[in-house]
Amino acid sequence: MKALILKDVENISVEEVEKPSAGSKEVLVKVGACGVCGSDIPRAYRDGAHNMPLIVGHEFAGTVEAVGPDVDNSWIGKSVGVFPLIPCMKCSCCKNKKFEMCKDYSYLGSRRDGGFAEYAVVPEWNVIELPNTVTLDQAAMMEPMAVAVHAIRQGFGLTESGDKESPLKTHASYLKDKTVAVMGLGAIGLLVTMFLKDLGIKTVYAIGNKEYQKQKVSELGIPADCYCDGYKEDEIQWLQDKTDGEGVDVFFECIGKAESYNVAAGSVTPGGRVCLIGNPYGDMNLDRQIYWKILRNQVTLVGTWNSSFTHEPSDDWHYVLDRLHAGAIHPESLITQRFDLEHIMDGYELMRDKKEPYVKVMME
Repeated sequence: MKALILKDVENISVEEVEKPSAGSKEVLVKVGACGVCGSDIPRAYRDGAHNMPLIVGHEFAGTVEAVGPDVDNSWIGKSVGVFPLIPCMKCSCCKNKKFEMCKDYSYLGSRRDGGFAEYAVVPEWNVIELPNTVTLDQAAMMEPMAVAVHAIRQGFGLTESGDKESPLKTHASYLKDKTVAVMGLGAIGLLVTMFLKDLGIKTVYAIGNKEYQKQKVSELGIPADCYCDGYKEDEIQWLQDKTDGEGVDVFFECIGKAESYNVAAGSVTPGGRVCLIGNPYGDMNLDRQIYWKILRNQVTLVGTWNSSFTHEPSDDWHYVLDRLHAGAIHPESLITQRFDLEHIMDGYELMRDKKEPYVKVMME
């Protein structure tokens, strides 16, 4: 089969490799779609992966073609999404079903072979069955969508309750009157914005620095006067002006730079919350005056990582699947470029060199 192989930093190409077979408690997935994550670019061209050579790609979906020992044959022919984190099931986090914080996890596409291939072997535990209302394009975006949902739960201080109904739904009336800012309008920031609007939150401020980002948030229902161009305006002052000097209730920082971290911490109301989402570009330095504001306004800083997948109706992945099935969310609107497997390197290079505007690059 063909697969995108990362052999070493800056040594990545589509090659012929042996088709894998499903082992015990595994399924063989015929890949139908796989998205390029922003983290895939530094992995390929700067940092490398934990194990190489490696088939990269962790945002994928497909159809189960075969199953290994100890797996029910009923999986064969089913369309599935794939949770890429493989938990150890032994650490304290796993025992408490906080699998996203597993201390000794493996990961499809960065620690073991992933989805930029014709076929991928996946643990049965990691697949989620798709209804026929959900396309493989949409399902390949379930991973970043679940990351966005997890961030929203963290940002508002909500956690999975184990109830059949998601806390995001049960708290919708409480959330709708909150004022929220999203800074950084890549795929994750736009998905956070998408889900915030789906929750019915009235006031969402979006901070970007590209014209196409302004267009995308407009399509998501953000009016022009709620968009700030960070290249042209002082973001903290802009938000203070918009909120009569109060700041926002919750700020989602989706960039991972010291500058945006300072904007976030300086832009929330007393008792407000900052959710840090963006992977750090480097060391984070906090301005002294912003630090004072955190202390005096009793600001809560909270991190978020990955997403919850517990096989329960209240987890992030089932929430995403529910919204997709209902037709309430359309992540495919964020797919800006599509490539087949043989030409996916064009997508990687497009993102690396920023040859043209993009949100989500998808292999089909």
